[in-house]
Amino acid sequence: MIEFFIAKRYLKAKRKMNFITIISLLSTIGITIGVAALVVVLSVFNGFGSVVTSIMVSFDPHIRISVIDEKGFAKIGNVEEILHQTKEITSYSPFVDGKAILLNRKNYEIVNLKGIEINEKDRSWGVAAKIISGSFDLNDDQSEKIILGLPLALRLSSRVGDTITVTSAYNIERTITTLSIPQTRSFIVEGIFESNNKDYDGSSVFTSVAGSQKLFGLKDQISGYEIRLNDFHNADKIKNELRTKIDSKLFSINTWYDLHKELYNVMLIERWGAYILLCLIIAVAVFNIFASLTMTVIEKKKDIGVLRSMGVNQSSIRKIFMFEGLLVGVIGTVIGLILGVVVCYLQIKYNFYPLDASKYIINAMPVEIRMSDLLAIGLMALLMAFIAAIYPAKRAANTKIIDSIKYE
Repeated sequence: MIEFFIAKRYLKAKRKMNFITIISLLSTIGITIGVAALVVVLSVFNGFGSVVTSIMVSFDPHIRISVIDEKGFAKIGNVEEILHQTKEITSYSPFVDGKAILLNRKNYEIVNLKGIEINEKDRSWGVAAKIISGSFDLNDDQSEKIILGLPLALRLSSRVGDTITVTSAYNIERTITTLSIPQTRSFIVEGIFESNNKDYDGSSVFTSVAGSQKLFGLKDQISGYEIRLNDFHNADKIKNELRTKIDSKLFSINTWYDLHKELYNVMLIERWGAYILLCLIIAVAVFNIFASLTMTVIEKKKDIGVLRSMGVNQSSIRKIFMFEGLLVGVIGTVIGLILGVVVCYLQIKYNFYPLDASKYIINAMPVEIRMSDLLAIGLMALLMAFIAAIYPAKRAANTKIIDSIKYE
C-alpha cells in the first residue's frame, strides 16, 4: 500500500533532531509509559481482587438460602428437595444464626452466633479449615461446644477448654416480657479460628445446629442452607435457576459475591478511578501526536502538492497522515504492553516488591495479568491515537495544489 509506505518513510526520514521529531518521540514515550502503567496497575488490582475472592470463597458458602418470612420455616423441606435435585451442587448443609451475648468472667461481647452442621466433605472450607487452636468437633451430646475467632477470644480472655455463658436476643426479649431472670447456656470453647477476615474473626462464633436451636428457641427449625458448587463462578447461574423454583417472598438467595457486594463495589470504583487517571497520561501523549502531525502537514506542504499534482487523490493523502499518527500509537502501545507484561512477570517470578507478612496476609504484591485488560488498554490507546490523527489528516487532504507548489 503506497500510503503506508510513504507514512513509514516520513517517520524514518527524520534524521536530524528538529522540534517535530522531539514531539513525536515524546508522544511515543508518553504512550509507552501510560500503557505500561495501566498494565501494571490493573494487574495489581486483579491480584488483590483474586486474593480477596479466595479468602471469601474459602470461608463463605458459594450460595446461601435464608428464611426471610416465618412462613418459610414450614416450607424449608421443599427447598432441600430442590437442592438435592440440582446437579451443580456438590454439598449443602443447614444453619441457624442470630445475635447472642457471650460472657466470660467480667468480659462480654455481642456476636453473630451460627449453628452449623459440617460433614467430612465440607471440612475443606469454612471454619473447619481455619482452626488454629483446639479442634473442630461440635457433635457431643454431653456438652455444648463453641468455636471463637482469635480476636474475640483475646477480648474475652478465653482459651480452648474454658466455659463461657451465652444468652440470645430471643432470651432477653422473653425475659423482658415475662419479667423473669435471663436464661443462659454454658458452652465449652472447643476451638479458635482465624480466617484473615476481621469482620468474621472479631464478631462470629460457631456451634452445632442443635445447640443454636435451643439457644434461639427455634425447636427443630433452621434458618436456611449453605451451598457449595463445583465451580463458584457459576453461582449467578445457579442462583437464577433456584429463583425460578423457590419463593422469593419466603427465602432470600445470595451468592458469595452478594454477601460482600459493598466491598467489591468499592474495589471496582478504585479500579475505574485508577484506569481513568492513568488514561490522562496517554491523553497528553496523544495530544502531542496531534501537534506533531499538524506541524508535519505544514512542513510537508510542498510534498503534498507534488503528490496531488501526480494524481494522488485526497483520500490517499488523508490515509498517509492517518497511518503516520497510528504508527506512533502502535509503536508506543506495543512497547508499553511488552514493558508492562515484563514488569508483572518479574513481580510474579521474583517478588521484587515484598510486603510485611506481619501486617498483611500476603508476603508480596499480588499480580494477575488478564488478556482482556491488555486488549482494552491496547484498543483504547490506538483509538485515541486514531482520533488525534483525524484533524491533521483532513487538513493535509484539503491542501490546495496551486498554493503548495506555485513558488517551487
